[in-house]
Amino acid sequence: MAIDSLSDLRSARRLVIKVGSALLVEHGAPRVEWLATLAAEIAGLRKHAEVIVVSSGAIALGAARLGLAKGGRGSLADAQASASVGQVELARLWSDALGHRGITAAQMLVTLGDLEDRRRYLNASATLARLLEAGAVPVVNENDSVATEEIRFGDNDRLAARVAQAAGADAVLLLSDVDGLYDRDPREAGAVLIARVAGVTPEITAMASGASSSGLGSGGMRAKLQAAQIAERAGITLVIANGTNPSPLARVLDEGVGTLFVPQADANARKAWLGGRLAPAGALSVDSGCMRALDQGASVLAAGITEVEGDFARGDLVAIHGPRGERLGQGLVEYAAAECRAILGLRQDQQAARLGYAPRAAVIHRDHMVRA
Repeated sequence: MAIDSLSDLRSARRLVIKVGSALLVEHGAPRVEWLATLAAEIAGLRKHAEVIVVSSGAIALGAARLGLAKGGRGSLADAQASASVGQVELARLWSDALGHRGITAAQMLVTLGDLEDRRRYLNASATLARLLEAGAVPVVNENDSVATEEIRFGDNDRLAARVAQAAGADAVLLLSDVDGLYDRDPREAGAVLIARVAGVTPEITAMASGASSSGLGSGGMRAKLQAAQIAERAGITLVIANGTNPSPLARVLDEGVGTLFVPQADANARKAWLGGRLAPAGALSVDSGCMRALDQGASVLAAGITEVEGDFARGDLVAIHGPRGERLGQGLVEYAAAECRAILGLRQDQQAARLGYAPRAAVIHRDHMVRA
């Protein structure tokens, strides 16, 4: 699906919205009325799209509660302590705001390793998919209470882009305190807002400042451009827009104010990577019924598996073979080889007794599979 303008965000099947600290917190207090308006706009979007929120604000909220200087960013220990306190408040704010619109909010805290390690990436992706399927709005944040300077995203702009990858989103909307990318510091006279960027080049990067204008966040325009690079390589549209207005989404969608970064890869870039760059660690053979289901876009279920080859681990790439040995595709497997052998041919309601725990939705989910 092509998103060629800001108004096209309305047609996104799945959208990630990142909310910056300066939008949620003012002088240490939450902007409750602003959040209520945003929740109403999110409710409107959900009539035709699934929405994931990546929300900053925990450190700022926690620092105010604890009385820590520099917004809780004076030291790593201060940031971790502030995040621990602030996450409770942040989750309550989102739960209340979305709850008033009849929407269930789901808190999801992640670390860099959760989206870098293949197995944990599958866990995060599966959790996001199930929450969206159940009708909830996942509210994601970096788990700053345990993150260190060396092992962390460091800002929620890049996190939002990675979450969009894991969720298979069409677009990312970064709401900040600036209208978008300018050709120079927007405080300078004559600065021009760039409406559309076709590829983050060195010239584009040179326009960015690494400073956060609000003093609350950890990113800045440089981090947003890094997020745009992550998104554009995955075939995902990214938009930077100003969220300080009373109705931030309306200003983006109706008035078209912001900067749109055009994907520089096909939307199926991740599946192309799955299909061409990894050597399968094993193979699953499926019956004719499963093969027909795959032709309709289904996942590989245990009930349709007839044979397991190799000694692979969860998260490894495995090939998928048809009843006559024909190559049907390949994907990232949700079980180790021994577990696949234990449940092959079994329906989902039969798998728990064999595994000793609740089964996953699929052996290979369609979002992590590419057909031959």
